[in-house]
Amino acid sequence: MTTEEKQQRSHRDFPVWKAAMLLAETVYDISAKFPADERFGLIAQIRRSAVSIPSNIAEGAGRSSTGELGHFLGIALGSVAELETQLELADRLNLTDDTEEAFEQLEDVRKQLILFRRSLKS
Repeated sequence: MTTEEKQQRSHRDFPVWKAAMLLAETVYDISAKFPADERFGLIAQIRRSAVSIPSNIAEGAGRSSTGELGHFLGIALGSVAELETQLELADRLNLTDDTEEAFEQLEDVRKQLILFRRSLKS
Protein backbone atom coordinates (compact mmCIF):
# COMPACT_ATOMS: atom_id res chain seq x y z
CA MET A 1 0.00 0.00 0.00
CA THR A 2 1.48 3.33 -1.01
CA THR A 3 1.39 6.36 1.26
CA GLU A 4 -1.06 8.01 -1.13
CA GLU A 5 -3.39 4.99 -1.01
CA LYS A 6 -3.20 4.92 2.77
CA GLN A 7 -4.03 8.60 3.05
CA GLN A 8 -7.12 8.11 0.90
CA ARG A 9 -8.52 5.43 3.24
CA SER A 10 -10.10 5.95 6.60
CA HIS A 11 -9.36 3.60 9.48
CA ARG A 12 -13.06 2.73 9.24
CA ASP A 13 -12.29 1.05 5.90
CA PHE A 14 -9.81 -1.39 7.46
CA PRO A 15 -11.35 -4.82 8.22
CA VAL A 16 -8.97 -5.20 11.16
CA TRP A 17 -10.32 -1.99 12.75
CA LYS A 18 -13.88 -3.31 12.37
CA ALA A 19 -12.89 -6.64 13.94
CA ALA A 20 -11.10 -4.85 16.78
CA MET A 21 -14.19 -2.75 17.48
CA LEU A 22 -16.30 -5.93 17.73
CA LEU A 23 -13.72 -7.40 20.11
CA ALA A 24 -13.89 -4.29 22.30
CA GLU A 25 -17.69 -4.56 22.42
CA THR A 26 -17.44 -8.23 23.41
CA VAL A 27 -14.94 -7.40 26.16
CA TYR A 28 -17.24 -4.70 27.53
CA ASP A 29 -20.13 -7.18 27.60
CA ILE A 30 -18.03 -9.82 29.38
CA SER A 31 -16.47 -7.45 31.90
CA ALA A 32 -19.86 -5.97 32.81
CA LYS A 33 -20.58 -9.32 34.48
CA PHE A 34 -17.44 -9.24 36.67
CA PRO A 35 -17.89 -8.65 40.41
CA ALA A 36 -18.29 -4.98 41.37
CA ASP A 37 -15.11 -5.06 43.47
CA GLU A 38 -13.13 -5.48 40.22
CA ARG A 39 -14.48 -2.20 38.81
CA PHE A 40 -11.23 -0.30 39.45
CA GLY A 41 -9.03 -3.34 38.95
CA LEU A 42 -9.30 -5.87 36.18
CA ILE A 43 -12.46 -4.39 34.64
CA ALA A 44 -10.79 -1.03 34.02
CA GLN A 45 -7.56 -2.61 32.81
CA ILE A 46 -9.18 -5.14 30.48
CA ARG A 47 -11.38 -2.45 28.94
CA ARG A 48 -8.41 -0.11 28.39
CA SER A 49 -6.54 -2.89 26.59
CA ALA A 50 -9.55 -3.70 24.42
CA VAL A 51 -10.10 -0.05 23.48
CA SER A 52 -6.40 0.43 22.80
CA ILE A 53 -6.44 -2.00 19.87
CA PRO A 54 -8.83 -0.16 17.50
CA SER A 55 -7.58 3.19 18.84
CA ASN A 56 -4.00 2.46 17.79
CA ILE A 57 -5.15 1.22 14.39
CA ALA A 58 -7.04 4.50 13.94
CA GLU A 59 -4.11 6.59 15.16
CA GLY A 60 -1.74 4.85 12.76
CA ALA A 61 -4.16 5.36 9.87
CA GLY A 62 -4.24 9.05 10.68
CA ARG A 63 -0.47 9.42 10.46
CA SER A 64 1.35 10.63 7.39
CA SER A 65 3.43 7.59 6.50
CA THR A 66 3.11 3.87 6.02
CA GLY A 67 5.99 3.40 8.48
CA GLU A 68 4.04 5.19 11.18
CA LEU A 69 0.97 3.07 10.43
CA GLY A 70 3.12 -0.04 10.84
CA HIS A 71 4.44 1.28 14.16
CA PHE A 72 0.93 1.75 15.55
CA LEU A 73 -0.16 -1.66 14.26
CA GLY A 74 2.73 -3.03 16.33
CA ILE A 75 1.44 -1.21 19.39
CA ALA A 76 -2.01 -2.68 18.70
CA LEU A 77 -0.42 -6.15 18.60
CA GLY A 78 1.07 -5.46 22.02
CA SER A 79 -2.39 -4.57 23.30
CA VAL A 80 -3.71 -7.84 21.86
CA ALA A 81 -1.14 -9.76 23.94
CA GLU A 82 -2.01 -7.68 27.00
CA LEU A 83 -5.75 -8.34 26.56
CA GLU A 84 -5.13 -12.04 26.03
CA THR A 85 -3.27 -12.19 29.35
CA GLN A 86 -6.04 -10.31 31.16
CA LEU A 87 -8.77 -12.56 29.74
CA GLU A 88 -6.75 -15.60 30.78
CA LEU A 89 -6.43 -14.18 34.29
CA ALA A 90 -10.18 -13.55 34.44
CA ASP A 91 -10.70 -17.21 33.51
CA ARG A 92 -8.22 -18.42 36.12
CA LEU A 93 -9.83 -16.27 38.81
CA ASN A 94 -13.24 -17.67 37.84
CA LEU A 95 -14.56 -14.17 37.17
CA THR A 96 -16.19 -15.42 33.99
CA ASP A 97 -16.67 -18.54 31.93
CA ASP A 98 -17.73 -16.49 28.93
CA THR A 99 -14.44 -15.76 27.15
CA GLU A 100 -14.49 -18.25 24.28
CA GLU A 101 -15.92 -15.76 21.77
CA ALA A 102 -13.48 -13.07 22.91
CA PHE A 103 -10.50 -15.41 22.49
CA GLU A 104 -11.68 -16.33 18.98
CA GLN A 105 -12.10 -12.67 18.04
CA LEU A 106 -8.76 -11.82 19.61
CA GLU A 107 -6.97 -14.46 17.53
CA ASP A 108 -8.69 -13.17 14.38
CA VAL A 109 -7.59 -9.59 15.15
CA ARG A 110 -4.02 -10.77 15.86
CA LYS A 111 -3.82 -12.57 12.50
CA GLN A 112 -5.26 -9.58 10.62
CA LEU A 113 -2.80 -7.19 12.30
CA ILE A 114 0.16 -9.40 11.40
CA LEU A 115 -0.95 -9.72 7.78
CA PHE A 116 -1.67 -6.00 7.51
CA ARG A 117 1.79 -5.12 8.87
CA ARG A 118 3.41 -7.54 6.42
CA SER A 119 1.50 -5.99 3.52
CA LEU A 120 2.92 -2.58 4.40
CA LYS A 121 6.48 -3.89 4.15
CA SER A 122 6.07 -5.43 0.71
